[in-house]
Amino acid sequence: MQIKINGKMKNLEYSEISLKKLLYLLDMGDKGIAVELNGEIIRKDSFESTILKEGDVLEIVHIVGGG
Repeated sequence: MQIKINGKMKNLEYSEISLKKLLYLLDMGDKGIAVELNGEIIRKDSFESTILKEGDVLEIVHIVGGG
């Protein structure tokens, strides 16, 4: 399956995968990040139930604190 993550195409060996599993495969976990899927913000409590499909477009942003 091919999806676009932060503007770059990525080939995955899965026919479907949850957003939560993808984040862990990318070593991102699910803390301190915001995710947009096909133009819609995904709530953190929906990461596990959100199933990615061929051609999906993700924007993943790490939230960084500091001053």
